[in-house]
Amino acid sequence: MADTQAIAAAFEAALQSDDFEAMTKLTMEYASDDFIQNWPQSGERINRANSLKLFESYGERTGTSPTFTYKRMLGGGDLFVIEGTIDYGDGVPVSYVGIGELRDGKVARMTEYFANPFPAPEWRAAFVERT
Repeated sequence: MADTQAIAAAFEAALQSDDFEAMTKLTMEYASDDFIQNWPQSGERINRANSLKLFESYGERTGTSPTFTYKRMLGGGDLFVIEGTIDYGDGVPVSYVGIGELRDGKVARMTEYFANPFPAPEWRAAFVERT
């Protein structure tokens, strides 16, 4: 069984470096054979082989090179959560949350959410603190 602390440290280092290629390599190195990546907002599910192919062709197909700003990673045992923002080249920081599930020391599933910023309604101003 793999050392989950070592896996977490490797992923955190790649996330902090904004290196999507390193992240993909780590995912493939530590992914289970039946690894699944879920994108609930678009209704897409990607297996291990296609996840790698998607990454390899992303820049060519989209004309963009996203940058990732790491916020934090939380978790323990067989579950971890990654928070950050992604800029797809237009200067708009898209909020990112990834939920990873480990099985037998391997990443078995990643469920990822991407949220575009939106203006807060004025009626909530008295109840919230703006960040």
